Amino acid sequence: MTLHIERPHPRPAAPPFRERRGLPAVPPIRLAHIVSVSGSHAVAVLERQDGVANEARVQIGALVKVVTPGASVMGVISGISAPMPAAEGEPQSLGLVEINLAGEVVPDHNRRLTFRRGVSNLPTLGDAVLLADKHDLTRVYAPPQAASIKIGSLFQEPSVPARLLVDDLLAKHFLVVGSTGSGKSSAVTCILQRLLAEHAHAHVLILDIHNEYSAAFGGLVEPISLDNFSLPFWMLDFAEMVAALVNRDAHYDAEVEILSDAVVHAKKRYSESITSRSGALRKTENTMVITVDTPTPFRMSDVTAWLDEQLGRLERTQFLLPYRRLKARIESLVTDQRYNFMFGSLSVQDTMSDVLARLFRVPGDGRPISVIDLSTVPPEILDVVISVISRLAFDLAVWSKGGLPMLLVCEEAHRYAPVQDIKFVPTRQALSRIAKEGRKYGLSLALVTQRPCELDSTILSQCGTAIVLRLSSERDQDVIRGSTYEGMIDLVDFLPLLGDREAIVLGQGVSMPMRVRFDDLGKRNVPRNMNSGFSKSWKAPNMDRHGLDELVARWRRMGRDKS
Repeated sequence: MTLHIERPHPRPAAPPFRERRGLPAVPPIRLAHIVSVSGSHAVAVLERQDGVANEARVQIGALVKVVTPGASVMGVISGISAPMPAAEGEPQSLGLVEINLAGEVVPDHNRRLTFRRGVSNLPTLGDAVLLADKHDLTRVYAPPQAASIKIGSLFQEPSVPARLLVDDLLAKHFLVVGSTGSGKSSAVTCILQRLLAEHAHAHVLILDIHNEYSAAFGGLVEPISLDNFSLPFWMLDFAEMVAALVNRDAHYDAEVEILSDAVVHAKKRYSESITSRSGALRKTENTMVITVDTPTPFRMSDVTAWLDEQLGRLERTQFLLPYRRLKARIESLVTDQRYNFMFGSLSVQDTMSDVLARLFRVPGDGRPISVIDLSTVPPEILDVVISVISRLAFDLAVWSKGGLPMLLVCEEAHRYAPVQDIKFVPTRQALSRIAKEGRKYGLSLALVTQRPCELDSTILSQCGTAIVLRLSSERDQDVIRGSTYEGMIDLVDFLPLLGDREAIVLGQGVSMPMRVRFDDLGKRNVPRNMNSGFSKSWKAPNMDRHGLDELVARWRRMGRDKS
């Protein structure tokens, strides 16, 4: 006797959403099938899709998915070719699509489809390649479970927002690079505006070389210029003081040694005067060991007085020259009006907390971003000023033990952190330290440059996210190509073809490399451009003699060629 067991019929799957609503289902558009897989790179043969040619148009940078039994593998089209071109008027018989694989869509613990980096279910020969639809794009580029900000839209599908992952973007530093006129400043402004819109208690400082960002954030910005800000000379560490006061020549070593002794003497002298005025109750607080780098106030007059005292004791001419040169350099800086922000105060007071509070917005008081105008800083001391601010940011982050997350934005970073330059050693060291260790203490770095090839490679290599706008120089493209993540090197070849406000975003700050178009900020919210255009300016008189005389007067007062 044969035992017959009747198996239950499988439960039919729920119909797609469109069918449940009485709408016809839209099948996915099949573009090609896999014919080669090598590491993270795959090649597919295009298939003819009569009647859907416009919908299935294959473009560089488009997102596609490869259907495998275990997951939908997501990749970006990096190349299109025809090994055997067809004659004119005949259909193309064979087309190849090159795909860079980057991640996959799999069910999470709640059985919801979720995108994740990396590919564990590699495609094989014959697997179908489908054009990613709007739901795929949203799932990949706008993950709902991660904190993110919208900066624009995807080039592939304008209705899908392009989002940056906030924590990964800031914790691992980021780079914004592009040729002049490509929209770099507007891209930076867009990112910061979106961050501030959702994070009212942020702490952001922009080092503004061209004085263009103050007008871009409305009432959220604390504008800082040399006219309304004091950065006391005693807040410089010894390396920065040497860079400001000592010339690199035959007397360099002697002057450095002399300056060290003079500064230690001046700091001890100031500490003793404070102790005597404060009485016995303060004596125990002033028993600390004072070194050349101890962040305590001192008077520059005590430094010059000590130099005079040493000059009176010396007799041989060859020993006098370093003392005289150092004293002359100090006196020239103290009397130069351009350095009033550093040496202009008649009295020395411990204002370190005030300086830090204003620079890094503690508390924010509704203005979470400060923009420091460096356009009028004398070029010979620009390195020192930026070095001091960068070092203060790092020290503040360390001493707060990560309790004060901050973002330092460095505009035109290649100017003061170049590949190799003796003059910019302190700044390069300060920024390098932030790049290497800042994320441990909640200090983020944003580098903005038009010449990445001139930027220090150590600092550049620490940027986890690259936002790359149009870039024409081959040398600059090679730098980005060498720093590209996730095997997306081929996308760099298309950087010269990007339009204004378009960018390719690579790295940790995005779920997957993407081509984006930044939102239009409008005329009121963009960085200020000093040049309104020659065609417009030359149609009417633009300056008279009285205006020229006022300009020359300001020029002489500041000692520079900028107002």
